[in-house]
Amino acid sequence: MKLGLFGGSFDPVHAGHVLPVREARDRLGLERVIYLPTAQPPHKPGRQFAPAHARYSMVELALLDEPDLQVSALELTPGRTAFTIDTLEHFQAEYPDAELYLLLGGDSFAGLEGWKRWRDIVSLAKLVVLVRPGWEIERTRRGLSEALTGLAADERVHFLANPAVEVSSTRLRELIAADEPVPVGDMSPRVLEYVRKYSLYR
Repeated sequence: MKLGLFGGSFDPVHAGHVLPVREARDRLGLERVIYLPTAQPPHKPGRQFAPAHARYSMVELALLDEPDLQVSALELTPGRTAFTIDTLEHFQAEYPDAELYLLLGGDSFAGLEGWKRWRDIVSLAKLVVLVRPGWEIERTRRGLSEALTGLAADERVHFLANPAVEVSSTRLRELIAADEPVPVGDMSPRVLEYVRKYSLYR
């Protein structure tokens, strides 16, 4: 089984978290992709997030019509920083015959050397680097360290030339807080209804 893993704060989840993952699933033949909302991302210390359970619920709502895209609560333990290497080791133990694929944005790939046991991450999973606004493939490659430049040429790393989805969680939070319209297609209507029901960003 080819199993994709996609972590993030998803605060809130939006089209940029879904459309590129669909493409990765289709192009790489992934049988399932598991989203991993993170209670406290290690690369965002001190930032305040919507409650972890609410971010999990938003991802679930966004993926209701996507049977091959699922969500896991593995990284939602309150007060515990979630590290990718621990998550990979968990899924390796749970699915010993699975081929793991870690999906991440170009910005995350460029900062990979700062991740806990990053070389072990590469040994446990193939990396799928997704295009994000401002992080197109060539720009990402130009800014890499020597070690990551070498890694980028490895067959275990896939740069997926998906179209960048011009939407950000930061901008969506600003619009919602100001009670301004959210552009159609940027968020699942179910997610937007949930956000407004519980006044998550106001």
